[in-house]
Amino acid sequence: MNWEGLYDLQRKLDHYIEQQHGIEKGQKIEEKVLALLVEIGELANETRCFKFWSTKGPSEKSVILEEYVDGVHFLLSLGLDLDYRYTATPLVEVNSQTPAFLTVYRSIERLREKKDEQSYKKAFYDYLVLGLTLGITEKELIEAYERKNAINFERQDEGY
Repeated sequence: MNWEGLYDLQRKLDHYIEQQHGIEKGQKIEEKVLALLVEIGELANETRCFKFWSTKGPSEKSVILEEYVDGVHFLLSLGLDLDYRYTATPLVEVNSQTPAFLTVYRSIERLREKKDEQSYKKAFYDYLVLGLTLGITEKELIEAYERKNAINFERQDEGY
């Protein structure tokens, strides 16, 4: 997958948000990391993969997909702030969602601490592996990202 198209869309959204709120590029890295962690928690909650005590199933795939692409927005934004880019790498799927979520949390924390290119690429890779465990295809990811990106512009215009 060629990620540059999504980085371009994210760059435009980030620039718009920065202008709207008087923020300099790279000024909100810690806040974006926290937002990413929150989004991952919301995603986990929709999958219910850790709720061994419950018989209720996961949310509909459309809900899971929307939560998932929220995380993609923040990963792309962090890459732009740190001046790193993820490039397509063959993904190795894991068998279970819970370990995939825990790996992503660990990778994001490592990125927060080091802020280096290797940590960024590893966090992005681990997030994409998580997407595989959720059954998200490349086409679904791109389409959902583009929809949510348009919504995010609208939200900025509405004072979200």
